[in-house]
Amino acid sequence: MLVEREAESCYLGQFIPLQYHHNMLMDANRMDNFKAAIQRQVFDGAKVLELGGGTGVLSWFAAQSAAKVYCVEFNPDMVAEARRLLSMNRHGDRVEVIHADAFEYVPPEPVDFVICEMIHVAMLREKQVEVIENFKQRYAAAFPGEPMPVFIPEAILMAVQPLQQRYDFSGYQAPIIQFQLGGVFTADTVELAPPALYSIIDFTQANDVWIHWDGQIAIEQSGQLSALRFITKNILAIVSETNSTIDWLNHYMALPLKTPMNVVAGDVLNISFQYRTGGSIDSLQNNMKVSIEAKIPQRQSQLSMAMAP
Repeated sequence: MLVEREAESCYLGQFIPLQYHHNMLMDANRMDNFKAAIQRQVFDGAKVLELGGGTGVLSWFAAQSAAKVYCVEFNPDMVAEARRLLSMNRHGDRVEVIHADAFEYVPPEPVDFVICEMIHVAMLREKQVEVIENFKQRYAAAFPGEPMPVFIPEAILMAVQPLQQRYDFSGYQAPIIQFQLGGVFTADTVELAPPALYSIIDFTQANDVWIHWDGQIAIEQSGQLSALRFITKNILAIVSETNSTIDWLNHYMALPLKTPMNVVAGDVLNISFQYRTGGSIDSLQNNMKVSIEAKIPQRQSQLSMAMAP
């Protein structure tokens, strides 16, 4: 029988099937931006640790400059696969694949960088925040006086956006969770207002594993509010010379509201939610609360006009 953490990791994404890892290798958005960030950050001769290494590709990016890379993976099948793949690639011998739990592992020596990509939209399902915060405590205890490594990603920005989302599938009405490509227009989705930033996770600082937000968004486009879209932008590296960043934008996640509501431009939405990072999508969806704070006189007549056929 699996212990609690093993059972949770199987559900929450730590034991991702091998074929899914191979799909991630084909994700140019993810691969190109991580490669650019790692090449920029990792200097010649550096020591690097990756927590949750999967196929070992991000460790391999680091190994092109680093003298030593410790690649920690909890799934024994992926440990064997990473070792096989790294043996086929230049400088793969600089990567030591270690079968261990990222929640418990401490490197045998101080490292300059920590790569960790346990990231899901809204920081749900996977344990990025908890893994990093636990690692900081273990590392400080193991190497007192040593500076904390640079983390890749360096920070996470999260935003929420009200949508009019169509849920008609060949005539079948099915309001369900949807994952959407960023920047891709579809007639099924109408943005009712710009995204509002609700959380910044800066890995140079201590971070709470709980996310709480109670904010307002002004509606700019009249329509039917039927979903909240969650947007997660990962700051992989900060380029100080150009005051820019190397980013990785996760797929958008649109969560349907239990009860859609009609809105008009000028309405102000009161939105609140809370969830634990690494928790289930349901834990967020079941805690979403949305109400309208009308700011326009004669709102009812405007609403009638906006909704008229």
